[in-house]
Amino acid sequence: MDKREIIQKTEQYVRSLLENDASGHDWWHIDRVRRMGTTLAKKEGADEFIVEMAALLHDVADEKIAGNEEKGLSAVTSWLEQMPLSNDDKEHIIDIISSVSFKGGHGKKPHTIEGMVVQDADRLDAIGAIGIARTFMYAGSRGHLMHDPFLPYREKITKEEYRQGRSTAINHFYEKLLKLKEWMNTESAKQIALKRHEFMERFLYQFYQEWDEQYENVNG
Repeated sequence: MDKREIIQKTEQYVRSLLENDASGHDWWHIDRVRRMGTTLAKKEGADEFIVEMAALLHDVADEKIAGNEEKGLSAVTSWLEQMPLSNDDKEHIIDIISSVSFKGGHGKKPHTIEGMVVQDADRLDAIGAIGIARTFMYAGSRGHLMHDPFLPYREKITKEEYRQGRSTAINHFYEKLLKLKEWMNTESAKQIALKRHEFMERFLYQFYQEWDEQYENVNG
């Protein structure tokens, strides 16, 4: 089995797990991260195969999807054991996946260029127009409000609070999305992030304008 066949089998496996996800972590999110990851890998001189495999599998291990990180990493490990990969490649892919998640700002910083590229690709998909759409999908899946002007966003939160605490779709911009521009690892990703960050700022400006107009109209 060559590398292209390994990629194709992994695509099928991941798609079967995530194609019906409605939280913003579906197959098309995986595919976008994979495509952005391979683009960044070319620019940054990273191993494209390792990047593509880690990007494909990164949400299989995410506790949001798997229930807990240990269970998710076990599923990834079991899948990789079925593939004709070297132990070094398997360990590298698992190490990257364990460092991708945001976790309220408490995630690990990758220590290889491949890990940096995958983390950047995942974070780029959380900002800009698609990031905005995914934010509202995720909020809906969690039963969170779109906006509550009387609920302040959380400036510093633990990993547990980030996953379980009360928030809103709009607060999520301040708790995570608007921070990501400064947390990109590679220069290539930083350039892309700047444009997407500016788009989110324009969206929030328009959102508040419309919210306040509605409020004023309702109250005379």
